Amino acid sequence: MIESVIDSLQQAWDEPFVRTLLFVLGGGLLAGPVVYECLRRFGNASPDFIRELYQRHLTWVILVPILVVPILVGRIWTVAVYVVISLACYREFARVTGFFRERALSGTVVLSILLIFASVADHWYGFFVALPSLSLTFLVMIALLSDRPEGYIQRIGLAALGGLLFGVCLGHFAYLANDRKYQVLMLVVLVCVESNDIFAFCCGKRFGRHPLCPGTSPGKTIEGAVGAVILTTLLFYGMSASLFDQPPMSGSAARLGLGVLLSLTGQCGDLVMSSIKRDLGTKDFATVLPGHGGFLDRFDSLIFVGPVVFHFVGYFQGIGLDQPVRVFTGGSL
Repeated sequence: MIESVIDSLQQAWDEPFVRTLLFVLGGGLLAGPVVYECLRRFGNASPDFIRELYQRHLTWVILVPILVVPILVGRIWTVAVYVVISLACYREFARVTGFFRERALSGTVVLSILLIFASVADHWYGFFVALPSLSLTFLVMIALLSDRPEGYIQRIGLAALGGLLFGVCLGHFAYLANDRKYQVLMLVVLVCVESNDIFAFCCGKRFGRHPLCPGTSPGKTIEGAVGAVILTTLLFYGMSASLFDQPPMSGSAARLGLGVLLSLTGQCGDLVMSSIKRDLGTKDFATVLPGHGGFLDRFDSLIFVGPVVFHFVGYFQGIGLDQPVRVFTGGSL
C-alpha cells in the first residue's frame, strides 16, 4: 500500500502540469488573505463582503487538500473520496426533499450508489453500465412493498433522480480515476469547473445586462454565461495541451469542443440545483461549508460535467483501456 502511494506521488510529480498546478494552488491559498485585506483597506469593500470572502477562503483551504491529495496518492483513494462526496450530496438532497422519510427506498438508493462506486473501484465497466437499470428495477419493486399507491410516482421519481445524480453522474467522474493519465485529467476538469463558476460571476458583474434565467437564478446573466464559456474553453484548451497525446483528442477541435461542453454543462448543473432550491423554497442545501452552503451547492456543476467528459474522451480514445480491469473480482464471477 505504501509503495503504491509513493509510486503514485512520484508519477504525479513527474508531470510538469501537476507540479505547476500545485504551486499555483498553494500560492493562491496563501495570497488570498493579502488580497482580501487590500480590498478592505483600499477597495471600499463592505465588512460583510470581506467576511464572506474569508469564510469561502477558509473552506477552500480545507477542500483543496481533500480534493487534490487523494488524486495524487492513488486511484482507490480518489474513488473513496468521491463516494463520500456522493453520499454527502445525496444526504442533503434527501433531507431537503423529505425523501429521507422513505427509509426503504432511500436505503436502496444508498446501496445503489455504493455498488456503482464499487464497480468504479473494481474497473468493472460492464457492471457499472448495468447498475442504473438494475437499480431502477429494484426501486420500483421495493416501492410496492408499502402498498401506498398515492404518491408512488413522486417517490419513484425522487429515488431515480437521487440515484442518477449522485451515483451514476458522480460515478462517471470518479471512473476517470481508472485512466492511465487520470491525475492530470481529473485535476484539469476540477480546475476548469471551479473556474467556470468564477468566470460566470466576474463576467456577469462586469458586463451583465440581460438576465439568463431570472425566475431560477436572478443573479445570472447571458453575458456572464457567454463570458464563462469563452474563458473556460480557452482555459481547458491551454491546460489540456499535454494531456491528450493522440488524435483526435490531441487536436484543437476536440479540445475546444470539450471545453465548450464542460462550461455549458457546468452552468446547467448550477441552474438545475437552483431550480430545485427554488421549487423547495430554500436558499442552500446545507450550511456545512461556510460561505458555500452544502456539498451539493459546491459540487452541483461537477455532477453534470462528469458524464460529458467521460463519454467525450471515452468515445474518441477510451478511458482506462490499457489498465487492469476487474481489479478485485478478477473475472471469476
